[in-house]
Amino acid sequence: QVQLVESGGGLVQAGGSLSLSCAASGLTFSNYAMGWFRQAPGKEREFVATRSTYGVSTYYADSVKGRFSISRDNANNRVNLQMNSLKADDTAVYYCVAGQTTDTVRGGRVDYWGQGTQVTVSS
Repeated sequence: QVQLVESGGGLVQAGGSLSLSCAASGLTFSNYAMGWFRQAPGKEREFVATRSTYGVSTYYADSVKGRFSISRDNANNRVNLQMNSLKADDTAVYYCVAGQTTDTVRGGRVDYWGQGTQVTVSS
């Protein structure tokens, strides 16, 4: 049974930083591109970032480029999202995902989803 469990969400002031982590189990971690999506209240779920196994392919949404950084710990089956210079518009539930390639993840064709963790940025 595949499980993606996010942690690290919370409340932060605008301009601050937050780090999310996702622990993956039940899958061969190195076989998957990992990534993050988010969904703000009243909006559709949107792509945030994705990274291939060894980082050859890494993509970010334009809205987070230069502020967010995705990394992987392949030895411990974890994927992280460092979020800096946070804005009120970053408020959302953040989901950890696993997919076949970074291209499929970017296109929303995801094999597995986590339950999500809330990030709230106060202005």
